[in-house]
Amino acid sequence: MDDTRIWTAGIVVIGDEILSGRTQDRNVAQIGLWLNLQGIRLREVRVVADDMAAIAEAVTTLAGRNDYCFTTGGIGPTHDDITVDAIAAAYGLGVEVHPRARQVLENYYGSRGGLTEARLRMARVPAGASLIENRISGAPGIRLDNIFILAGVPHIAGQMIDALTGTLPGGKPLLSTTLGCWVPESEVADILRHAERTHEGCQIGSYPFFREGKVGANFVIRSTEADGLERCAADLAAELADVGFETVPGGI
Repeated sequence: MDDTRIWTAGIVVIGDEILSGRTQDRNVAQIGLWLNLQGIRLREVRVVADDMAAIAEAVTTLAGRNDYCFTTGGIGPTHDDITVDAIAAAYGLGVEVHPRARQVLENYYGSRGGLTEARLRMARVPAGASLIENRISGAPGIRLDNIFILAGVPHIAGQMIDALTGTLPGGKPLLSTTLGCWVPESEVADILRHAERTHEGCQIGSYPFFREGKVGANFVIRSTEADGLERCAADLAAELADVGFETVPGGI
């Protein structure tokens, strides 16, 4: 593992149902949390329709400027599941039935009505791709170089990323701690800026809220170094206390 390099990833969420609001995406959160544990920073997310050109443009862009690109959705058995076709076309590859994927599906559907033509679509991969294990529904995910093609159903996508745990090069996980404070963030902006500037390797995010008729903010401090994170949090809390604002560890 390279502890100094920052490894990055992007996610392409694919599906008309997400854009229409009929379905709420839950994959970004679970993939983002998992990536952090692998020492990989999620840098960007795109949501695109079930459209060949849109999928191809989003995947090639995010895969080109990140170490990894994950896609969710569009690898099921129906006619509008076109993710494999779009990615294959984007890279000038053919689409083939992966023999091991076919065998997995034959085994899974042997007592569930057999492997129909529709179900066989889930064994299709861009030529030369490898498989990602799926212990729930049989149909595997797909890896093509630095692109990871996952199911859209959250619990199945979760199983697929779990199968990848520990297999991808990454850096140090990004750690975080939170301080809550009943204060308008505008009143302490200079303190936050000073704390971040004087603690190398730490970033401070400010997240305001309005509760109980009062304005407050949670300050999230992030760093790959536990000692530095602790020092930054302690110094920020002390600086806020000096101007009359007490903080709540863990946030409000």
